[in-house]
Parts: sequence; structure tokens; C-alpha cells
Amino acid sequence: MLVERAAVSNTSLVTGQLEPLRVVSVNAQLAGALQELSVEEGTTVRAGQIIAELDARELEAQLAAAEAQATFARATAERSATLFAQQIITAAENERDQAARVAAEASVTQLRTRLGFAKIRSPINGVITARFVQSGDIVGNNTRLFTIADLSTLVVRMPVSELEVARLRPGQEIALRVDALGGEAVPGRVRRIFPAADSISRLVPVEVAVGGSSAARLRPGYTVRATIRLDTREDALVVPTRAVLGASGARSVFIVKGGLAERRAVRVGDDVDGKVEVFAGLALGDTVIVAGNSLVREGGSVRIVDPLSPELPANGRSTGTTAGAVAADSTALVTRRTP
Repeated sequence: MLVERAAVSNTSLVTGQLEPLRVVSVNAQLAGALQELSVEEGTTVRAGQIIAELDARELEAQLAAAEAQATFARATAERSATLFAQQIITAAENERDQAARVAAEASVTQLRTRLGFAKIRSPINGVITARFVQSGDIVGNNTRLFTIADLSTLVVRMPVSELEVARLRPGQEIALRVDALGGEAVPGRVRRIFPAADSISRLVPVEVAVGGSSAARLRPGYTVRATIRLDTREDALVVPTRAVLGASGARSVFIVKGGLAERRAVRVGDDVDGKVEVFAGLALGDTVIVAGNSLVREGGSVRIVDPLSPELPANGRSTGTTAGAVAADSTALVTRRTP
């Protein structure tokens, strides 16, 4: 394959764990015995749905008494208003009865509100992720009962270097690879970039959100990895990653020159979509061997044949003393003489 020019991006590989965008704790607002629990972990709930009930018989009795008192207070206040208009009672007596009516009605409102707290409702659409009580438990005011998570949108907070975060923008698309799905990529979008870096690591949290049908396939706690493209150069020299041999600091490729294999030391960048940028060691138009290169030796004869040529078996290896190397656009057949 010829060394060519292509657009490449600087990348940064970051990892994180998915979390719900919104998590709500549901606490008791009334002390009493839990009479009924209608949900458990994993139950999907709607906003306003009753998920538990407290024993409210005592409150119901208090409310009935308060309503009766309010009815009497309203009747008394009406009579007082009539008598005051006829100048039969004093203004102070009328004001006393009017105030008694207002106080009785306020007591009814208060008890109705407290009675409403006996029916515990979900504040959001979501899924019950934790339940801390059982039916029959006695709970106090502000006792935690459930945790509910909105799983329609999941987010992951990824630490990005302070030197790279300036190149990111809210709304930018980022592909997330999910280990639990075998490395499958799901689309994400930068939701927000935190305003401050960690004082020790100098990393800035970047929140990436996943929503819609993609979020439905995921669960909180899944590990995801993202390759963030920071900038793009349109005219970089690139070769397939599989053409590069050796460990970091000692990378090399085999090129075809004058029909012979020649090893070239190279300096390359990171693997991006199966290709690497070449910073030094190759020139535009050089022919590199991209497959079977581990069998090639310096100075070995090389013959280029067309793709799918019968001279090159499908398994990339010829019989006898030849080893095949398949390039992306052409086929290099590398021969070695048997001693």
C-alpha cells in the first residue's frame, strides 16, 4: 500500500462509569406504620404514582373532628355577622367568631395536608433503584424510603486534561464504547464542562450524556470509554496500523524499494480507526507492506501482484518458501530464499 495523505485527529482516550442524570431520594413526611408497599427494586414508576401508604386512621379521625368544628365555626360566624349588622352584638364579639372560623378552616387544611403525606408518591418518572423499608416498619419523619433514578438519560463524567479540555464544546458528539456490549459504540454528546480542574490531577470533569434508544440498552454502572478527537489535520501522512512493527520507541515498517524489502525506522502517532500518522521515516508514495510483514527479512525479494491474484492464496501465505503480504489496495508477494 502507498503512503498517502489523509485527515487525522489528535485523540485522548478517557474512561468513566454511567450514572443516571437525575436521582431522587423519597423520604417519609409523616411518622407512622407502613401499611402497604407497592413497588420494589427495578419497578418502573410514573410521577405522582402511589408507591407506599402509611396507616392514617388516627389522622382521619382528627380530620373528621376538625371538619365538624369548622362547620360549627362557619355557622357561628354567619350568625355573628348578621347580629353585628343589626347592632345586637359588639364588633369584638363578631371579630372573635370570624377569627374562630378562620382558625377552624386552617386546622382542616393542615390535617388534610398531613393526611395526603400518608400516601407516598413518586416525584418523577423513573425506576426504583433502592428500597430501604419493608411493609409493617415504623418510620419517623424524614426517614428515607426509596431511591428513584431517571434512566431516560445517562451521563458519564470523564476526566480530561486541562491542556485538552479547551478544545471541547457543549453539544459536541462523542462516541462511547461500552465494555458490557462487547465494545460497541453508542452516540453521546457533551452536556457540560465543569468550570474548575482538580487541584491535584489537573483534570477537568466533562459530562457526556446518552439518551433515547441508546440509553434504554444501558445500565448505570457500565464502564464506557471514549476517544475524544481534539483537532484535525487534513494533510497528514498515514499508513495502516498493522504495517508498523516493534515496541514503542523502536517502531519500523517494511517498504518495497527496487523489488526488495527495506526496513525503515519510523516515528508514528496513536492508532485512530486502524491508521497511524507518520511523523518521520517515510515519504509520500512509499510502498509499505501491511500483512505478513513479520515474516519479511531485510533485503528479501518482493513481487507486487494484483489483489485476489491466483498467485496469492486467500490465507495470505503461499506454499514452499514464500510468505504473502496483503496491502489495502494491492498485494505484495514477498519471497525468501531457502538456505
